[in-house]
Amino acid sequence: MEPIRRLRFFLSWTLLLLLGFVESDTPHLFFDWTVSYSQVSPLGVPKQVIVINDQFPGPVLNVTTNDVVNVNVLNKLTEPLLFTWNGVQQRKNSWQDGVQGTNCPIPPGQNWTYSFQVKDQIGSFFYFPSVLFQKAAGGYGAIRVNNRVVIPLPFPRPLQEFDVLIGDWYNADYRDLRVSLDKGIPLPQPDGILINGLAPYQANFAFRTGATYRLRISNVGLKTCLNFRIEGHLMLLVETEGSYTLQQYYQTLDIHVGQSYSVLVTANQKSGMSYHMVAVSRFSVPELAGAAVIHYPGSQGNSKGPLPTGPDPFDYRYSIEQARSIRWDLAVGAARPNPQGSFRYGLINVSRTIILENDMTVIGSRQRYTVNGISFVHSDTPLKLADYFQLGDVFAINAIPDKPDGRNPALGTSVMDLRYRDFIHIVFQNPLPTMQTWHFDGYNFFVVGMDEGKWDESKRLAYNMLDAVSRSTVQVYPNAWTAIMVELDNQGMWNFRSQDAEKWYLGQELYVRVKGEGQDDPSTVPARDELPIPTNVIRCGRAGSM
Repeated sequence: MEPIRRLRFFLSWTLLLLLGFVESDTPHLFFDWTVSYSQVSPLGVPKQVIVINDQFPGPVLNVTTNDVVNVNVLNKLTEPLLFTWNGVQQRKNSWQDGVQGTNCPIPPGQNWTYSFQVKDQIGSFFYFPSVLFQKAAGGYGAIRVNNRVVIPLPFPRPLQEFDVLIGDWYNADYRDLRVSLDKGIPLPQPDGILINGLAPYQANFAFRTGATYRLRISNVGLKTCLNFRIEGHLMLLVETEGSYTLQQYYQTLDIHVGQSYSVLVTANQKSGMSYHMVAVSRFSVPELAGAAVIHYPGSQGNSKGPLPTGPDPFDYRYSIEQARSIRWDLAVGAARPNPQGSFRYGLINVSRTIILENDMTVIGSRQRYTVNGISFVHSDTPLKLADYFQLGDVFAINAIPDKPDGRNPALGTSVMDLRYRDFIHIVFQNPLPTMQTWHFDGYNFFVVGMDEGKWDESKRLAYNMLDAVSRSTVQVYPNAWTAIMVELDNQGMWNFRSQDAEKWYLGQELYVRVKGEGQDDPSTVPARDELPIPTNVIRCGRAGSM
């Protein structure tokens, strides 16, 4: 590092400490993870699964608002590895995002420590490996971000919390699935549905009669929307991805790929009985079901009754109306004591409208997915490093248009420049007959509208500009649209992707660079705006010798 850049680095860290960006009394938590393979047979077929500290799913990351989290990852796989923290915002610290556009992967046999603060955040999330289609082999686990003790929960404290990880599962090796995708062969239907990494009826939950439990449910699968329900019990929805919701009861809940919800369940059934907890595939044939068992005191074996029924497998209107019913609770605090509704997003002027239209196409004889005509391909150098070191030949800013413009589909490295503190409007337009799910790393956004058909300006008249739920992952139904609004309050280079692992792997993603005015050289960004480059950063590609 040349002297002037070394001086900038030293001054950045000094300023960071002087500003108290991380307070001295803030708890620092340390976790050591060894990531390796293990032979597991979730559906009766032996498969090489990715485990963390010999656990599948991996250990729960149980933290509290404002904690500084340090996760030392030792990679004992035969391939490079990255973890991403799905929904955890990592304020002004995209250096820790853990996706291929921001981090060099951890080489086999080496370790790297993620370090980030869960600043001003609560909620239910999960982590997973983000490169080389490794998510199809497991490696995922739950994240809880708990309220500080000075911020009361907006509901009576439950007796116990359970993490419930639901998702589709393939018996095929993840490397074989990856090779098929590279050849342009789409994924087949999954072989089954797992709950907490276990086959039907293998996961068990103990309820005490009269007690209330909190279930933190995440769809950690590759591509399948799941409907979640519990025999004989209603679910009181209280939180989704860092937002407390208006408390409403649901008999069934559609949970799309990448989404997380918290529900309260009261054990109001008979002692000595068992009940089904199920996750059933939606919008696909054949219908697949994963099942767990809730045991009351004195119960033995599985439930004697049939699986609880749910909506018609292809009833999109039911799912849309349910999604619209999920609202922000304006009256309660979350990470801060002031009510969530004190941020009146509906009164903020929109500075830019972006329409992102996904599509499926063939490029070079292989199936690909595009956003506004561009199918994303990765450079050998992470975009974050290329931006920091001013490597001008890695990507071009604003190569992707704000709206679909009829261009011929092509491969490209899409990066969109957005201005810090702008408030923008994004419409996801889905012309395909399949579900889409979008995720924005580093951000929560307000889901202000969704419906079938094609979006146009007249649709704004029906937007929810008062209590739209704030979250980080949203669904777009077939031949339909979804509109969101977001304040760009988190500087950095952030991943914007399909949560469908197949679509993501085959190009349905882009990156956004959020920076302040006059900050054309990221190495000079003040520490109050974005954290400096980590001292332990892994360098690869064209940044390897910088």
